[in-house]
Amino acid sequence: MNARVLMVQGCTSDAGKSTLVTALCRWLHRQGVRVAPFKPQNMALNSAVTIDGGEIGRAQAVQAQACGLAAHTDFNPVLLKPDSDAGAQVIVHGQAVARLDATAYHDYKRVARDAVLASHARLCEAYDAVVVEGAGSPAEINLRANDIANMGYAEAVDCPVILVADIDRGGVFAHLVGTLALLSDSERQRVRGFVINRFRGDLSLLEPGLAWLERETGKPVLGVLPYLHGLHLEAEDALPASATAKPGACLRIVAPALPRISNHTDFDALRAHPQVDFRFIGPGETPPACDLIVLPGSKSTRADLAWLRTQGWEQALARHLRYGGKVIGICGGFQMLGRNIADPDGIEGAPGTSAGLGWLDVETTLAAGKQLRNVRGFLSVAGSRAQVIGYEIHCGVSHGGGMASAPLLLDDGRTDGARSADDRILGTYVHGLFDSPQALSALLRWAGLEQAASLDVGALREASIDRLADAVETHLDTAALRRLLRQEATCAA
Repeated sequence: MNARVLMVQGCTSDAGKSTLVTALCRWLHRQGVRVAPFKPQNMALNSAVTIDGGEIGRAQAVQAQACGLAAHTDFNPVLLKPDSDAGAQVIVHGQAVARLDATAYHDYKRVARDAVLASHARLCEAYDAVVVEGAGSPAEINLRANDIANMGYAEAVDCPVILVADIDRGGVFAHLVGTLALLSDSERQRVRGFVINRFRGDLSLLEPGLAWLERETGKPVLGVLPYLHGLHLEAEDALPASATAKPGACLRIVAPALPRISNHTDFDALRAHPQVDFRFIGPGETPPACDLIVLPGSKSTRADLAWLRTQGWEQALARHLRYGGKVIGICGGFQMLGRNIADPDGIEGAPGTSAGLGWLDVETTLAAGKQLRNVRGFLSVAGSRAQVIGYEIHCGVSHGGGMASAPLLLDDGRTDGARSADDRILGTYVHGLFDSPQALSALLRWAGLEQAASLDVGALREASIDRLADAVETHLDTAALRRLLRQEATCAA
């Protein structure tokens, strides 16, 4: 059975493509439609481990959740994980296949296109509907050749496109009309309507502009989505905006905003917790006094460790620990806390070995075989045994005496991580460490918050997905969306 395919493209990055696809997926799922998400090509350092043992962008894992599905590599067949300003690790069907610069990848896209169309064909066969997310903007004419992320894909599979624009950043009509102007005739015809995102104010003041837009382009405005405050959705890549002050916060936690920070969604639960003041500390900012420092994951661990040193974090960590503070390292951050990090084969950059920060009795060697697994287990901290549900994505293999008192016991019989002799420093390879309510409460108590409120970030995420689906029902032309989804795509690979 062939699926009906609808693609969402954006005038700009962060226009709302991911959230609109998530919203449409949950809206269809509520109606009993067997729907799947799809992003042909993604560039992101936030990734998720799939049920078939690969990795995809975290945004597609959230979209899978909206569909009531476990994450699968077919939902995001090509993932690019930048490890420098000019290069990235290329992941196809969940597995790393190459490390290419931008020019080499441009040539490689012919191969990647086959992977995209193969996944597309499988999804069309298995589901009633496929909602597709574009990448960046289809108006990036310098990237049009061999495109697999936007109109190149839409033309290949013959599917309709919705164009979404963000009114909050200004210039929404210029974004929409300008994007159309830069498309080819066939691509322009493929756009079947517009969605305006993040509107706040009196809609009647916008209506003359909407009428002009429809007259000027001959295409309908399918709706105007309001600015939804307080959504708890995992970010595709960019770091979240600075946190607002919390009157009830009594525990301060900071993390360095590493140049190649990965899976910063690990900190979503900390950002959402009412008693926690969590902040990313960027370049040039002095690390402030706090209760807990968390070193995040990194796609270029040795390079980010060198950046930490130039930013004064080595001295800041020593001062923090001298005054009784606590430290957690996650994945690359765990590796940084050890004695050294060896990369003999140049997995993440030039071959070589870097001295670690030396706070944990651990040594790490980076190896070509990436560890990808979903994990369950128990965290032993603050005198409690708390359940953890998370995932591992790493190239490093670590060993050393500090791992004899590992903080995590996993269900497969392995132990994970290391701790210092004085129990003030923890390291782990497990992402999602704070997502379990039990583990979050235990770690906050360990960090100094004696009466930690319970918070379930997974439940917050689920409620946010439902809010998005409610917005589709209330603010979009659902009859028009149903008509678009009834238009059969060729689904030909």
